Amino acid sequence: MLAEVWPFVAQRQGAGQRVVLARLVRRAGPGSRPLGATMAVASDGAWSGSVSGGCVEGTLLDEARSVLDGARPRLVSISPGVDLMPWEPAPACAGELGVLICPVPTGPVYAAIGAALATRRPLALGVELREPFRWSTAASRDALPSGDDHFVEELDPGPVLLLVGATDLAAALATLAVPTGHRVVVVDPRPTYARRERVPAADDVICVWPDEWLAAASLGPRDAVLALTHDPRIDDRAIRAALIGSAGYIGALGSRETHARRLARLAGAPGLDRLAGPAGLDLGAASLAQTALSMLAEVVAVGNRRTGGRLCDARGAIRAAVLTTHDWTTSDGTTRGDTRPDLRL
Repeated sequence: MLAEVWPFVAQRQGAGQRVVLARLVRRAGPGSRPLGATMAVASDGAWSGSVSGGCVEGTLLDEARSVLDGARPRLVSISPGVDLMPWEPAPACAGELGVLICPVPTGPVYAAIGAALATRRPLALGVELREPFRWSTAASRDALPSGDDHFVEELDPGPVLLLVGATDLAAALATLAVPTGHRVVVVDPRPTYARRERVPAADDVICVWPDEWLAAASLGPRDAVLALTHDPRIDDRAIRAALIGSAGYIGALGSRETHARRLARLAGAPGLDRLAGPAGLDLGAASLAQTALSMLAEVVAVGNRRTGGRLCDARGAIRAAVLTTHDWTTSDGTTRGDTRPDLRL
């Protein structure tokens, strides 16, 4: 998606380089990446992102570099495996892909994308699929043109991951969670802990009691809370406040014995059955980084309504179905929105 490559785009643009985007805007058949998947190719030859997970990136690099060299922007159709010999196995993502090859937008559109991603505000981003491939932005997709000649992507600010305690584990969790699209907020009432340098990857590090922060916040079903301090005076206040809210996941660090004592202290608290403890998936984690991986994996699994078991032991789609809105045109020319799962391999 565009947000995945934007740090690369901003860095290269800031260094005075030109950048061309290759964006997946149409697909007929299966594919390994969703609509909106993007590659960014800079004038120094560096590139970031993917459109198909590896099947067509080489061809798209050539297309993007030709635009960097002065060719006109264009919408290309490409089929993975088209150059294979008849006896060679076709790749899994064998559907025809429609990829828009065009420079990074400039002016107000460029500024709006950067501001929305920096402040984690929602933004609908549209582009015409015909020359001159004009870009536009709005607060929601309903305010942008739709139909076969337009592609609209909604930049999602992502769910909040609230970490209670600016600990070394919080730092490890933040490092893993930010690339997954979470907005990581760390709260700790202890001034010697609540310092930016302790959790440099987090979006915010705030010196405040967790229940006070939660009382002022509006966490929803996509958001998660993890209590990490091992100090009941802090963790218990955070858990009580989170349980009466709407966060979709609430977990706490600790051994089974620690959690049993925690449950005894919190007996009678509304929603106590929602508390996950010890937090994390059963990875046999032995190090700080492995513990962070275990805990974040459970957050992601619960957010995707999965159990977190081994894929080789499971059945069904590997990736969660994401509801997307596809615009289509009827025979009478009426454009309608059809919301349905975007099924991925």
